[in-house]
Amino acid sequence: MRFMATADTDTGNHRKTNQDSLLIRHADTPEGEVLLCVVCDGMGGLSRGELASATAVRAVSDWFDRELQNKTPFPDLRKSGEQWGAMLAHVNRTLLMYGEKEKINLGTTFSGILFYGGSYLICHVGDSRIYHIDTDALQLTEDQTVVAREVRAGILTEEQARADERRNVLLQCVGASPSIRPQMIYGKARPGVYLLCSDGLCHETREEDMQRALRPDLLDGRQSMHGGARHLIDLAKSRGESDNITAVVVRVQGGSQKRAGGRCG
Repeated sequence: MRFMATADTDTGNHRKTNQDSLLIRHADTPEGEVLLCVVCDGMGGLSRGELASATAVRAVSDWFDRELQNKTPFPDLRKSGEQWGAMLAHVNRTLLMYGEKEKINLGTTFSGILFYGGSYLICHVGDSRIYHIDTDALQLTEDQTVVAREVRAGILTEEQARADERRNVLLQCVGASPSIRPQMIYGKARPGVYLLCSDGLCHETREEDMQRALRPDLLDGRQSMHGGARHLIDLAKSRGESDNITAVVVRVQGGSQKRAGGRCG
């Protein structure tokens, strides 16, 4: 499989700082391409959220470097999932101790995808999202929020959830929860587009907006991919989004046509 990735981020309409962090790491190995993409949405005010999101991104980037340097072949995705779970638990403890010491509250979401060997691993905490886009836009991750839990329980409709004042109340968050249990998803990589985004993109855009902006047959290079991401960010801002907005776009070509996979965690 061949991968191409691009990203864009914006402070939004009213924020003075951008507390989102993102990561794209791409490498060739004897077994094929490896692509790692992450979006983290920091919380905590001033520079605290930025510190939390950057800490999580730095940890997974360091992991990527270690695995490329120390392992031949690259570890299988189940092993990588175990390592990511341990890594995020360590980041969670580190941020908790820092917050206690400084008497501040800070935390971050984490939504990462690792492509390797024709498959992918998703590790997810919070309410940033990962989608697969072809003829439609399919959300792969589950929002770990109070309102999303109530939607799944049939208490709220999707439209009610969009207007609910609790829509940003997280059930768990790296750095602000006593312990975390990431959602781990394993699947076969499928041709098309994968979109990682902070919740600032999702508040004011719909899945049909994403599919129109990021139709795989219209994305023939990084310029068009970046243009699609920028269109969605500008659309969210035009509809009044005030939060930071981040989008990472991945174009996947070749490989299995089967829609991805099983979940665990």
